[in-house]
Amino acid sequence: MTRLAQTADLTDVQQEILSTVRSFVDKEIVPHAQELEHADAYPQEIVDGLKELGIFGLTIPEEFGGLGESLLTYALVVEEIARGWMSVSGVINTHFIVAYMVMQHGTREQKERLLPRMAIGEVRGAFSMSEPGLGSDVAGIRTKATKQADGDYVLDGQKMWLTNGGSSTLVAALVRTDEGAEKAHQNLTTFLVEKPAGFGEVVPGITIPGKIDKMGYKGVDTTELVFDGYRARAGDILGGAPGRGFAQMMDGVEVGRVNVAARGCGIAIRAFELAIAYAQQRETFGKPIAAHQAIAFKLAEMATKVEAAHAMMVRAARLKDAGARNDVEAGMAKLLASEYAAEVTQESFRIHGGYGYSKEYEIERLMREAPFLLIGEGTSEIQKTIISRGLLKDYALKR
Repeated sequence: MTRLAQTADLTDVQQEILSTVRSFVDKEIVPHAQELEHADAYPQEIVDGLKELGIFGLTIPEEFGGLGESLLTYALVVEEIARGWMSVSGVINTHFIVAYMVMQHGTREQKERLLPRMAIGEVRGAFSMSEPGLGSDVAGIRTKATKQADGDYVLDGQKMWLTNGGSSTLVAALVRTDEGAEKAHQNLTTFLVEKPAGFGEVVPGITIPGKIDKMGYKGVDTTELVFDGYRARAGDILGGAPGRGFAQMMDGVEVGRVNVAARGCGIAIRAFELAIAYAQQRETFGKPIAAHQAIAFKLAEMATKVEAAHAMMVRAARLKDAGARNDVEAGMAKLLASEYAAEVTQESFRIHGGYGYSKEYEIERLMREAPFLLIGEGTSEIQKTIISRGLLKDYALKR
């Protein structure tokens, strides 16, 4: 157990969960991550192990078969998993967001039908908001759901960047319904779309073209999703009423940003661990490079950034758990953790010298994974926009 990134005031149950997950990461993820990542292979055995640990139902209430744990517990679990391999944390992230949205906004029927199966990992969730050319302009969504005479909807359009797009069996998809609201974002509706896992035309009207080849974040499947005349029931609308999708998705994104912050913390912790171990083994001029002030100062700065990011992530999670609005704090946590993850990883890479450029060394993988966090769940620039808007509202001058 290292002294970095420790969290105070955890219950005995939380401590036990984290200890169990940490042991699983060290035994089942770290030894296999390099091989699986280089092969871009889906980590099925690791996922099966997470199912046995109950991770897919970690935050789902006990009445629906889950463990009923907090966002903080989940974020700390994600931090541990990302320390082993960020792609594994991606496998559970979108599932967690969709489960949260169903818990918070679903009808009673939707909760009873979906949450027990999500808790055991039988149903796996994916989160679909982005589209080709859309960027951060959510109000510009073009995928459309057209209401039919019988009350059903027909969905047409193309969605992009679905993590777990192929392996998931439930997609929360934000589409346009255009049912008379004045503002563009009030015409957006979230549909809960059930489908089989796989690629190609998985059901009539839904095609998952294949995996997108990425620089990093391998193993987990990232895909497009094409709706072409897919027929959805009115009962598939999250919460039962159209026009609420924007608010539902933003609520989900807030907890997703805490998750991304936790992933950034996990990567930064691992990059630091690799750096401080290598710095004590590698010798130059007759002594370990950790004894050189230039390297020792790097390690001190890296550890400080790890602690700062972890503290901000914990604060954002605790605010959300308390029922408080945390858009500014979640944005701050995501901004700080993602930027620091990139910086700490690069410093670790520099400490490794030429060996860091070799695929035999783990830091090479982290160098390809860390940049994803700078854009996932909203770029750093989007986080700054959210933060500044919140601050200007809180500190508005009275005129």
